[in-house]
Amino acid sequence: MGNVAIRVEQLSKKYEIQIGKSRGESGLAERFTQGVQRMLRMKDASTSSSPRREEVWPIRDVSFEVEAGDVVGIIGRNGAGKSTLLKLLSRITEPTSGRAQMFGRVGTLLEVGTGFHPELTGRDNIYLSGIILGMKKAEIDKKFDEIVEFSGIDKYIDTPVKRYSSGMYVRLAFAVGAHLDPEILIVDEVLAVGDSQFQQKCMNKMHDIGEKGRTVIFVSHNMSAVARLCNKAIFLQGGRLVKQGPTHEIVGEYLYNSGALTGCREWLDPTKAPQDEIVRMCAVRVRTEKGIVTDTVDIGEAVGVELEYEVLQPGHILVPNFGFKSDEGESLFVSNDRDPAWLRRPRPVGRYSSTVWIPGHFLGEGTVIVGGGLIREAPFHEHCDHPEAVAFHVTESNEGITARGDYTGDIPGAVRPLLKWTTNQNVSEDSH
Repeated sequence: MGNVAIRVEQLSKKYEIQIGKSRGESGLAERFTQGVQRMLRMKDASTSSSPRREEVWPIRDVSFEVEAGDVVGIIGRNGAGKSTLLKLLSRITEPTSGRAQMFGRVGTLLEVGTGFHPELTGRDNIYLSGIILGMKKAEIDKKFDEIVEFSGIDKYIDTPVKRYSSGMYVRLAFAVGAHLDPEILIVDEVLAVGDSQFQQKCMNKMHDIGEKGRTVIFVSHNMSAVARLCNKAIFLQGGRLVKQGPTHEIVGEYLYNSGALTGCREWLDPTKAPQDEIVRMCAVRVRTEKGIVTDTVDIGEAVGVELEYEVLQPGHILVPNFGFKSDEGESLFVSNDRDPAWLRRPRPVGRYSSTVWIPGHFLGEGTVIVGGGLIREAPFHEHCDHPEAVAFHVTESNEGITARGDYTGDIPGAVRPLLKWTTNQNVSEDSH
């Protein structure tokens, strides 16, 4: 048993929300609205005079321990209580009941806008952050160049941070939090703001922090990132702790039981779709050979993953591609479009649907996470992508001939091909 870095005991947070206003508190606009509603018989006059309070518990009776050197992922759907838990751990808000003990110096990186003074420059905020952590100026001086180099915003280090883009802000905030040697680093999903290269730098840095025996608490909706980075995970649902344990076990349960596992992702609002000025993703779907969209396939059935996209500018050679990972974050394989009809051929403006087919008896049982997008291969350029667009679960019904045979135990491996076997019986003359 290692040293405890974080101990949480029966932690709860309650908010009270007032619904409605008394008549005496109503302003002119409110009274006007109420009058119109009464005329239209949309609201009874008496309802506005009886305000009521409603209790909301984003976190309730949560208990766990984190050992020093653990990298722990906090996972759950929106509204599960993840961000509230981090704010309680970071002392940004106080608990209603219970307690959270932090044994070491804590660095936090929560939502964009937290931690920096907007009127101060990047340089000033680096020193201010270090002082808040209890560091001396000489200690910060030694780290300063490394922080600036990591952030990649050296040209703007003497510019007030209120003029930074969200991406620049996150770059500097993470660099500060990760390089000022916190014993416990708490990171919310602000990394989604940065580009893919910087996200990878952050992941590597957090991994290095964990390797040095420091503790990382990481909230993310990116299950591959959680699986790659974290050795343990905590699953929250409705403000309560559902389960904690090894990452691959917890991530698998979350994907399958929480509704996060989806065989179809569509961007009905084009402005929110992954895109650039050349191409836009419209949808990613998992299909059976009969065309049915699904999130569960039998091990013996072929499964297709479809990418629907819209080419916005002509004259570009675009390659649809998919990356397949296990729920532990292990890369299984990638597949780029090699359809001869479009190989090295620019795609005219229009809407397209490209599908890759995985044969039956190829994948093993378990959850497969699929990221997709469109790239240019030479020179390489990523036009758009979604790292975890869809996921599907491979099950085995034990019907017909399978690689499992009559064995009923766990079978290791991400793939389970039904390979051809041949046997020759060599009969000697002495056997007759």
